Amino acid sequence: MTAEVLTANLQPVEPAYRNALRLRAAIFWGPVLVGALVLDRLVLADTAVGGLVPALVALLGLGGVVVGPNRVYRRLGYAIDGRLLRIARGWLFHTDTIVPFVRVQHIDVTEGPVDKLFGIATLVVHTAGTHNSIVTLPGLSPTRAADIREAIRSEIRADSE
Repeated sequence: MTAEVLTANLQPVEPAYRNALRLRAAIFWGPVLVGALVLDRLVLADTAVGGLVPALVALLGLGGVVVGPNRVYRRLGYAIDGRLLRIARGWLFHTDTIVPFVRVQHIDVTEGPVDKLFGIATLVVHTAGTHNSIVTLPGLSPTRAADIREAIRSEIRADSE
């Protein structure tokens, strides 16, 4: 299946989410590459595989920083349909989650340091039950996340009255 089929009728998240994913990947792969360089210098320098480990780590890291975020971004989408929130994600393992508003216990909007840097937020929906009781939707603008939170809140209030 193509990304277009998987995310049909879904709204994309903010394009800045790709850059946040890139920065997070670089933060992960940077120390791994430094570790590979140190290992190579101290242990593998005089062996037949000297230089191979850092080269492989650099190649993997480059893929993780350049290719991975685009794939994640293209396959993440959401839709609000009446009394449901649908979130579809995944390029290796596809997940399509539907959250009925009546099951929502509470809703959070979170922003970490990387999120603030790129002007994005994550909507966190806590539901009744144990399996998938916390559903996240990253990569929204803070305003959009707050709007979705308020829409769900008003729907919950209308159900309780």
